[in-house]
Amino acid sequence: MRTLSGVITGGLVALALAVITIAVLGSAPDLSGMNSFPGPGAKSILAHLGAAVVAVIAQVYSDRRRGIAAFGVLIFVLGLTALLLWTQWLN
Repeated sequence: MRTLSGVITGGLVALALAVITIAVLGSAPDLSGMNSFPGPGAKSILAHLGAAVVAVIAQVYSDRRRGIAAFGVLIFVLGLTALLLWTQWLN
């Protein structure tokens, strides 16, 4: 259980880093002095960063517990991931 929630948490961290990287690259001017592309907004960056931080905290808690607590964190991380993907990627 902890392995699965750890992999999902790692995916959330990687996704947050990717969104931040795209935002930085999108706001940097290209050779003509114009912005390259619009990139994600502040709400999307904060949502991804917040979900990643909460998932890492939950994963640390899960790594120190066994049994039902680890299963509860798995369900929580799955729900958090589903909420993030639903609100930020499917609308």
